Amino acid sequence: MIPQEIIRRKRDGDELDAADIRSFIAALAAGRLSEGQIGAFAMAVWFKGMSRAEIVALTLAMADSGDRLQWADIDRPIADKHSTGGVGDNVSLMLAPIAAACGLAVPMISGRGLGHTGGTLDKLESIPGYRITPDADLFHKVVKEAGCAIIGQTGTLAPADGRLYAVRDVTATVDSIPLITASILSKKLAAGLETLLLDVKVGNGAFMADRGQAEILAQSLVEVANGAGVKTSALITDMNQPLADSAGNAVEMRNCLDFLAGRKRDTRLDIVVLAFAAEMLVKSGIAASPDEAEGMARQALSSGKAAEVFARMVSMLGGPSDLIENPDRHLARAPVEKPVLAARSGWLSACDARGVGLSVIDLGGGRRHPSDRIDHRVGFSELLPLGTRVTAGEPIALVHAADEAAAERAAAALAMHYRITDDKPETTPVIAGLV
Repeated sequence: MIPQEIIRRKRDGDELDAADIRSFIAALAAGRLSEGQIGAFAMAVWFKGMSRAEIVALTLAMADSGDRLQWADIDRPIADKHSTGGVGDNVSLMLAPIAAACGLAVPMISGRGLGHTGGTLDKLESIPGYRITPDADLFHKVVKEAGCAIIGQTGTLAPADGRLYAVRDVTATVDSIPLITASILSKKLAAGLETLLLDVKVGNGAFMADRGQAEILAQSLVEVANGAGVKTSALITDMNQPLADSAGNAVEMRNCLDFLAGRKRDTRLDIVVLAFAAEMLVKSGIAASPDEAEGMARQALSSGKAAEVFARMVSMLGGPSDLIENPDRHLARAPVEKPVLAARSGWLSACDARGVGLSVIDLGGGRRHPSDRIDHRVGFSELLPLGTRVTAGEPIALVHAADEAAAERAAAALAMHYRITDDKPETTPVIAGLV
């Protein structure tokens, strides 16, 4: 295999065969390609695209570049979910234990925050003692005995993706649908899944702001994953406002614990969690219809079984055993809490969700550089949903900050991210479509 020949052929728009793609990715994983060659290949794909067969071959080659997890001794369907990233999106934290309580095994490999979007791992790290990178034996044990485990990617799982992504990040080739598809799915295939649900976000707080592009990405992910042998579907969900009423790390973890314990329900979050649970249960063969599946998910919540699964997972991975009952004993609180007040009376009619995510970063709840340390305490809670009638001076959110100055800046910024109008806005459905 001559790397520059493969690059040239893709540059010229030729369709690469599976053997050439496998050879190129094997060389990438083994460190035999220069960053220039990797960048040139990524740019050629960005400009010329890939056929569905090429994307399947690329995904499989990247999945095979490292270890593949095996679950032969677990007699439950193996399922997972992936989100393309949003603000106030803590669906995975509730969905995994609900699905496990209904009879699935969920080995969920999650990521950190990217850009303005929050990361599941960052939220889990607000739990003292929680091990996001357990060894393979412990990961397997937790999935088998608790029913689910939410952890971070290891260096042996689809390592080719890590090197390719690092180069894409600095060569303006991140937003290539073939490369996004292969990056997401290679890790999921390596995890040994049988069923996969995808949450493709669309809106001003998503990486895909355009509905048409979100549908193209969802179609690519679903077709490639099914082509690779994993039963897959995707929900396209709205990200024109935070999904939950919290945005941050510890504040979103509290939201998750209150949801599982039955202490609260967020309307939009409730809709998305139950829709994903239902689709996952039907796709995996646990339930015969969406209505039956949703009933099972609601029962898992109301009975406390989902909360028990989550508590066991946390305890087995090193966290406190009483986290759900006593969140304030274990989750650090920011020293300053300040209400954000409505500047005028009217209807909350629009939100810059991306701006909300960036304001969390400004508070210290995200990273500007990979080496930055996160302040898990900070963020926003009690965010009112769009379509809410407010009175001037009424709180529309609560800022959690490290000091008074940061709280003042965040409150002023958040107020600017919401528009208040005299007319009631049209309600946007949180689930925009199914692929």
